[in-house]
Parts: sequence; structure tokens; C-alpha cells
Amino acid sequence: MNTKIAFLLGVLFASELAVAAENARIALPDLRALEAKATESVDVTLDEHLLGMASRFLDADNPEEANAKQIVSGLQGVYVRSYSFDADYSLPQADIDAIRRQLAAPRWNRIVGVRSHKENTSVEVFVLLDGERAKGLAVLALEPRKFTIVNIVGSIDLEKLRRIEGQLGVPKLELETPKADKKPVK
Repeated sequence: MNTKIAFLLGVLFASELAVAAENARIALPDLRALEAKATESVDVTLDEHLLGMASRFLDADNPEEANAKQIVSGLQGVYVRSYSFDADYSLPQADIDAIRRQLAAPRWNRIVGVRSHKENTSVEVFVLLDGERAKGLAVLALEPRKFTIVNIVGSIDLEKLRRIEGQLGVPKLELETPKADKKPVK
């Protein structure tokens, strides 16, 4: 192979890796078969353009909507897939593994991991950090009759994100922020 061609291919490959490393959007497996078996499904796909359009309809004079507008301004995407079933359903392990591989260290950090063997459930919350700032968030929740994945891409202030749970397709994540220890009242 010509050295110049090899060099150019190397530069292109390196730049593709750099773009992929910066991108907090995770690639979801094809979930159409899962959707076909679900009794209820939720598919939210809001890219930067759609988020910008949605934020224009938020009232800056309404404190709740103004807060949501401020948060949305730093986001590049909100992606939610959620499936509910009438009977226990097991998502193919290969699909779960494909998602978890993308959420692996050193890029992503798991900040919450809750597993109940008794109820056969697990919830994991991952964050992609750029220095001290979160630039991606992913939630993976598995239950016998429900599967949910949330991927929020962009500059994220976790305290502010907590305030828009339940809006713009962001489910109730029930994220807790650290609080100062309180002394018991006597």
C-alpha cells in the first residue's frame, strides 16, 4: 500500500475515533422485534434541531419552563426507548451486552447500580464526563416485564436535569444529588 494512502487512512480513522469518543450518543440495537412483542412502547428521539424547536415554545416568564429551556439549550439529544410486556420477557443478552460495551470505562462511569435478585431487576446510571462537566447520561433499566434505556447527550447539569424529569420525554429518573448531613432535631 502506498505510504501516503496509508497515512491518509490512518488520519481518517483517528479522526473518526475522536468524533466517536466525543459523542455521548449510544447506538441502540435494532429493537423492532422487541417493539412487536411489547404491549406498550415509548420511542422518543429528539435531536439538537428538534430540542431547539421545542425550547422555542417554552415560556421564559414561567419559572418551570424557563428552567427547562435553560437545560435544553445545552443538550444535543434525548433518546428514550421503553417497552412493557404482559408477561415476563427477557431481552436477548447480546443486545444488553452491546449496550453495556458502549457504556464501559474509561469513557463512561457507572454512578448508580441497583440490582434485586429477588425481583430480577436492575437499574444502572452512567455518566460521560468531560473534566467536571457531564456531557452524556445513560440509564439502563431491566425488569421482567419492562425494559427502558435513556440516553441524554450534551452538557448536563445533574441538579438541573432533576428539575425536568417527566418533561420533554425525560422519564422520572429519581436522581439524588448530594446533600449536606443534617443533624437530628431533638
